[in-house]
Amino acid sequence: MSHHIEITQMDHQIPLLYQTSVNEATDNEIEEGRKVDYLIDIEETNGQDQSRLQAIKSAKQIYDRNFKDFNNPSIKSTTIFKVSAGLSESNPNAYKPMLITIGPYHKHNTELRSIEKYKLMYLQRFLRRKEGIDVESYIREMEELKDEARKCYDNIHDFYNDNIGEFLLMLLLDGCFVVEYIRECCGIIPTGEDIIISGGCLDNQVRRDLLLLENQLPFFVLAKLHDMTMDIDQTSFIIMVKCAFLPSLPKITPASFVENEGNAKNIKHILQLVHMSCHPSDMNNPSIEIEHCGKSLIWIDIMPNATELCEAGVSFTKVGTVYTYLEEDNFEDCTSLFDIKFENGLMKIPCFEVVDDTETILRNLIAYEQQSPNEHSRYFSDYAVFMDHLIDSEKDVNLLRLKGVIRNRIGEDKEVANLFNKIGKGVSISSDFYYKEECRKVVQHCQKPWNRMKANLRHNYFHSPWAGVSTVAAIILLLLTVIQTILSFISVLIK
Repeated sequence: MSHHIEITQMDHQIPLLYQTSVNEATDNEIEEGRKVDYLIDIEETNGQDQSRLQAIKSAKQIYDRNFKDFNNPSIKSTTIFKVSAGLSESNPNAYKPMLITIGPYHKHNTELRSIEKYKLMYLQRFLRRKEGIDVESYIREMEELKDEARKCYDNIHDFYNDNIGEFLLMLLLDGCFVVEYIRECCGIIPTGEDIIISGGCLDNQVRRDLLLLENQLPFFVLAKLHDMTMDIDQTSFIIMVKCAFLPSLPKITPASFVENEGNAKNIKHILQLVHMSCHPSDMNNPSIEIEHCGKSLIWIDIMPNATELCEAGVSFTKVGTVYTYLEEDNFEDCTSLFDIKFENGLMKIPCFEVVDDTETILRNLIAYEQQSPNEHSRYFSDYAVFMDHLIDSEKDVNLLRLKGVIRNRIGEDKEVANLFNKIGKGVSISSDFYYKEECRKVVQHCQKPWNRMKANLRHNYFHSPWAGVSTVAAIILLLLTVIQTILSFISVLIK
């Protein structure tokens, strides 16, 4: 009988008691490891939480800095806007001052520093207006208005928070310049003193710059400075502003000079006052009734240009006169720039003058309309879009110029065409487009075949008196020939 003996190395044999202890130790180590991992996870989570909290805190700081006061009335009180990129893209220089900076937007333009001497000259004259009032007194008045004035501008708080004194000095210097310049334009000059800015190129550039949207001071600042130094029997500041700037417009009416009096609290700045003075003569025009913007766009988009309208039998005639100052012989002309009418194939357009600054003035009035909350008074915007569709090339300008509608003072007809083609770009018309009814009547007139046939007949056979006489003679000769032929035929039948 044999026995099989299995030999096992001793180091591989573990006593049961010891093996149990090892297992318990291993479990403890695992448990400890789990605890360590848990603590590590907590630390990592805490680190992530800290990172998240830091990100949230950073976002909150950005919000507090930029958006916290978004619903604050001061944000909504912005009245002196920066021109949007869409409008300024085609001609950015039309919105920038050429000579004088007013307000904070262009204050640090180093190219215009040499002209600052005029501000000091007007300040000295302003200070001589009233005895017993020194510079500090005026600065104190500006300090009372500074908070309200800063609300009128877009995003300048951070810039002037560190130096309120600079902002106060700007209000005083720029305000005195504007007030004294307007007084000078109206002939209100202290006895024995000379005109600081006389007529000519310099004067035209100042007027232009003071009608830029980004180059304005709050009207209440100007009114305050004026009231502090005005004479008892002096003309109101509103009328003085109109007399100084309305002649710069392409066409003015007598009514423009007498309206808005007593509404100083509603006036935000000089450009707005000029805009308020310009509106259609007939404010009850039925086309002002609100209609969906899409319907207005249909008519204006398919309206032909002036040359095509002429070929379709439409005639053009001017309305009113062009003038820049009120005269007795012009006082009966109450047509405004916007009084365009179309009836029975005749389009009546108020005549106007195009000069060097016409584009700049129209652009800034349009820019004000585009960013103004009053969407139903975009007369300049609607006018620009209408004229952009009416004028496509120099041929259209030539046609309107020969009819007396346009008085061209800037050179070639092509320049006028480019002016109207550019100012209409990026412009949004009002929902109640002012010319939608005229556009509808024009398009419907052109869609009638008989109107085009009459136009072709008139163009080909009656374009001049001699051509008309020749045409009539040819028709008479043709009729006589036909009659003779008929009589000859009848005589043959009788025989």
